[in-house]
Amino acid sequence: MQGKIYNRDPFLTKVANQLGKSQVAKKPEKSEWKYHPEKHILEDVTQDELVEILKEQCKSIHTQFVTANKDDLKQTIKKMVDEYGGGPIVAWKDDQFQKFGLSSLLNEEWPNENVEVHIWDPSVKGENIERAEKANVGIAISDLTLAESATIILLSDKHRGRTVSFLPTTSVIIVPKSTIVPRLTQATRFLSEKVRRGELLPSCINLISGPSYSADIEMMLVLGVHGPVKVSYIIVEDL
Repeated sequence: MQGKIYNRDPFLTKVANQLGKSQVAKKPEKSEWKYHPEKHILEDVTQDELVEILKEQCKSIHTQFVTANKDDLKQTIKKMVDEYGGGPIVAWKDDQFQKFGLSSLLNEEWPNENVEVHIWDPSVKGENIERAEKANVGIAISDLTLAESATIILLSDKHRGRTVSFLPTTSVIIVPKSTIVPRLTQATRFLSEKVRRGELLPSCINLISGPSYSADIEMMLVLGVHGPVKVSYIIVEDL
């Protein structure tokens, strides 16, 4: 549903009169730039080359980079979670977990092994946040991935809580290879196209570049200041 603006012209006319102007200024014309260098950065690289760029950038942002295919993804995640100390685990309720063969792991295997797993449930509201706060590992899936900065973009909705990625001690992000694009230029285009199609954007769009860290105090780098202490990206071959 699109909002409406009421009494805009009379209000602006009154403001213009108070400023000694006889009429409301016309809307400025949109500038048209002749050159768009931002569109040409990394434009000729292949998808495999984007993966390598992402891998190198992960070193700079203190993020673990792991590759997997659909067949070994479940074992890769199990091993990673074990290395991080196990549960509790919090995860989105996302159909893509079924696509990647992870539904049985989240809903059956881990619970049967006495590993606590909470799947985001909009019906319990605040309990989701409490579970995320107490979780050791949060698992989410990237909607778009920027190779240049190793940035993950997560679009929230009622089944994909925003706190899953930053309240747990460790954040594990599954990155479908098809989601990797060169840089923010493609991300803004992706979101703009959604708007042009009449789609509503989520209330929260998270851009995450590795774990939380700060060097405000005596230039000493500290990880996990206001977010996860450790972050891992698992790049999944889905092309």
